[in-house]
Amino acid sequence: MRRRFPLPLLPLAVAAACVIAAAPGPADPAGDETPAYHLQRGSVARRHVVALGRDMVVDGHARSHAVVMSGSIRVSGTVDGDVIVISGDARLAPTAEVAGDVYVLGGRIEASPGAAIGGRSVAYPDASALWMGLLEAPSLGRSAFSPVVLGAQLALLAFWSLMVLLVLSVGRRELLSTSESVRAEPFRNFLLGLVGVAAMTLTALLFSAFSGMLLGVPLLVLVAVAALVLRFWGMVAVFHALGDWLCRVLRKRPPLPLVAASCGLLVLGILKLFPWIGAWTWMAATFIGVGAALSTKMGRRETWFETV
Repeated sequence: MRRRFPLPLLPLAVAAACVIAAAPGPADPAGDETPAYHLQRGSVARRHVVALGRDMVVDGHARSHAVVMSGSIRVSGTVDGDVIVISGDARLAPTAEVAGDVYVLGGRIEASPGAAIGGRSVAYPDASALWMGLLEAPSLGRSAFSPVVLGAQLALLAFWSLMVLLVLSVGRRELLSTSESVRAEPFRNFLLGLVGVAAMTLTALLFSAFSGMLLGVPLLVLVAVAALVLRFWGMVAVFHALGDWLCRVLRKRPPLPLVAASCGLLVLGILKLFPWIGAWTWMAATFIGVGAALSTKMGRRETWFETV
């Protein structure tokens, strides 16, 4: 039987990630005073390396993806997967080797002569506001209890209440299947959702930048609608998974799907009122929900592409 991650600990896990990101660490060899996650020369990371809220230095060998959120990355070693940076820059030294793609949202790519990139290099420096709007983190850098922020938070919670009713009315069985994936594989879904949201955002930006008006606008609308559907579906699944777990622990019996989803929304809504912890928790929940919606094909458990 697959061992499940206790979903109510998700906010604590996210908060711990923020604390780890702010904790003192090895200094950046470039002389930056900000503590950075440092994969030292000669070291091998067999799984994904992720830095939240701080920089990353890759002098060693990362055998999977390297992901940085709200920070920059400097690579002088090897990355076998993709390099994904959100709200930061990607700097590649002459000895850097990236087997996959380099995606940067809200920053730039600086590749020195000699740096090897096996895939595509895509950067959109002005995507920070778009990205934060997608993740609903308006309180970052503002007073969490100002009337404007509180009003926006309450309006968003009312909106999500309507989404809970809508999603449960059109696909109750499929939603429960997605919720099961949220409980079973939260970390895998987190990474899948991160890559999926970044890919959809970059696709939309490329359509708007390089496609003509006649073709680009319909494609842009199509990508936007697909992203919103995945997000709405995935977040309601996260609400249900969290509320169902809490109700089973507190009441010792399974609740109705609507009750479970409402309880989960209430818990995350309360956390959303707290600065930073709420923003990071909703950010993590967004990625997990989108990843679960993608991995289960919105609960239908079908493959995305037919094999011949």
